[in-house]
Amino acid sequence: MAILVTGAAGFIGFHTARALLARGERVIGVDRLDDYYDTRLKMARLALLAGPAFRFIQADVADRAAMLALASDDITHVVHLAAQAGVRFSMIDPYAYVSSNVMGQVVMLELARALPGLQHFVYASSSSVYGLNTELPFSETDRVDRPSSLYAATKRAGELISHAYTHLYALPQTGLRFFTVYGPWGRPDMAYYSFAAAIMAGEPIALYDGGRPKRDFTYIDDIVAGVLGAMDRPPAAGQGPRLLNIGNHHSETVNHLVALLEASLGRRAVIRDVARPAADVAETWADIDAISALTGFAPSTALDVGIPRFAAWFLEYHGS
Repeated sequence: MAILVTGAAGFIGFHTARALLARGERVIGVDRLDDYYDTRLKMARLALLAGPAFRFIQADVADRAAMLALASDDITHVVHLAAQAGVRFSMIDPYAYVSSNVMGQVVMLELARALPGLQHFVYASSSSVYGLNTELPFSETDRVDRPSSLYAATKRAGELISHAYTHLYALPQTGLRFFTVYGPWGRPDMAYYSFAAAIMAGEPIALYDGGRPKRDFTYIDDIVAGVLGAMDRPPAAGQGPRLLNIGNHHSETVNHLVALLEASLGRRAVIRDVARPAADVAETWADIDAISALTGFAPSTALDVGIPRFAAWFLEYHGS
C-alpha cells in the first residue's frame, strides 16, 4: 500500500511526505519541478525524502498519461497538494493556473476513479476562495462566489469539480482551505520569506497599507498535523464532499510579522509603503471549529515562536 503525495517537492507537500515517512508509510511523490521559484530548494527538499520507502516521479499533474499510469500502483490515499500558487503571478501567467489548478484537478480525480483501493482523496484548496468576503472569521458555510484573483477562482473551481465527482462517482473527498502557511523550507515567493531575504540583503520591502493588513499565519507543523488528521478520517459512505478550513484561528498584522523577522534576524528592515493591490484582501481569519471537531486539530505554534524557527533555518540554509 502507498500514499500518493503530489507537489512533494513543494513546501507543504515536502513536510507532509516527510511526516508520512516518519510514521512508516510508503510514499509516492509527484512534482513537475517547475522554475516558479529556485529549483535548488525543491531538490534539497527531495534529498531529505530519499530512502527505500519514497519513490519520486517527475511529472505534471495535468499530464493525463503520466498520472493515469499510476493507477497500477496500490495507492490507498491521495494527498493532492500540487498547484500553481501565488495570487499576483496569476495576473502574469493566467494559463498556468488553469492548467495546474483546473485541468490538474480533473486529471487527479480521474486517477482517483481508477484506483480500486482508494480510501480517501484529500486536496489543497485555499483561504483565497473567500475573496471579497468581509465577515470574520471565514467559515466553510460562507458564500465564496466573489474571488479577488484568478488564483482564487481556479481553487474554487477545483472545489466545485470535486463536488461533481463525489456526486457522480461517490469519491470520498476532503478539501483543505489553507491559511497563510509559513515555516522552515518555505516558499521564497511568500511574504515572510521574501521579507527575510530583503532584510538580510539590505533591500527595501514593500508593505501594503503601512503593514496593517492581517493574516491568519499558520505554522507548517500545525498544518501537517491537520492534513494527516483529515486524511486518516475519510467521509462515511454516502457523505457528501467535505471542505475544511485549516488555519491558526488567530490573525496578526504584517507589521508584527516584520518586527518578529527583524528581531530574529538581528537586522532592521528598510520599509517602503505602497497601496494594497486589488488582488490582496485586507484580512484573513479561519474558523477552525469543523476540523477541530473532526480531528482534534489544535494549532499550538504562535507567530512569535514560529518566526524565530523559520529565521534560524533561513540563516542556516542560505549561509548568512
